[in-house]
Amino acid sequence: MTTHKSDRPKTPTAPDELVEVVKKRYGAIAVESTSCCGPQTPCCGDPAASTAARLGYTPTDLGLLPEGTNLGLGCGAPVAELALEPGETVLDLGSGAGVDVLLAANVVGPSGSVIGVDMTPEMIAKARANAATAGLTHVEFREGRLEELPVEDATVDAVTSNCVINLVPDKEAVFREIHRVLRPGGRLVISDIVLDGTLPAALATDLLAYVGCVAGAMERERYFRALDDAGLSQVEILRDVDFLAAVGDNLPPEVEQVAAASGVTRDDLRGVVRSVTFRARKR
Repeated sequence: MTTHKSDRPKTPTAPDELVEVVKKRYGAIAVESTSCCGPQTPCCGDPAASTAARLGYTPTDLGLLPEGTNLGLGCGAPVAELALEPGETVLDLGSGAGVDVLLAANVVGPSGSVIGVDMTPEMIAKARANAATAGLTHVEFREGRLEELPVEDATVDAVTSNCVINLVPDKEAVFREIHRVLRPGGRLVISDIVLDGTLPAALATDLLAYVGCVAGAMERERYFRALDDAGLSQVEILRDVDFLAAVGDNLPPEVEQVAAASGVTRDDLRGVVRSVTFRARKR
């Protein structure tokens, strides 16, 4: 059955409704154990691994991860830029299957600790299994929302997140929570999607495009103003590339579906949807 443009699911206005849709989608990804880039094929190899390498993950990084950990869900490789030290406490927001948690844990060592927070029970279960397979006992995964982190005040040295904050309706609340849990002078390195322009209306109002990390992205100036308003400053942009270049023209399948149904082309998105990795500190 053909889906007509007028029948496309529009983005809900209620934040809780958006959250439930995102939760359901990423829960399904965890259960299916497939990457958002598509399944592995004999001719093309593993698209999740190819995407991860393009985003900045090294072969050494990927070799540390148990099979099935990398689901190809990020838009950067933020942990490498955190300059972690043994013994530090790290928090990963929207930790998914545990890629960045496991990589951080290998750096901070048994004297440190890494906490992953995710709202999807299926992802939490998958991450815990991956950590057990990797033999890492100084990591934990907590179920919770990024707007209300299950983490005590001023207990974290470093915060990271990889292409998740764009999925949260109240991004300002997330930044305030990061400030709350960081110790004085604590730092963060985040990879996320921001906009340098206006999305085509067909994408901007579509629920699938929201789940695909595009329609929920915030305009760049507003995003970094919200960061500063929360008390997070000394922003340094470490990587700023066109989202299409970052993912090798492989759009998330949800966005691909919307584009095909609405006539939106990749050229309509170039220069508008940006993948940025940045560093900041708590004031």
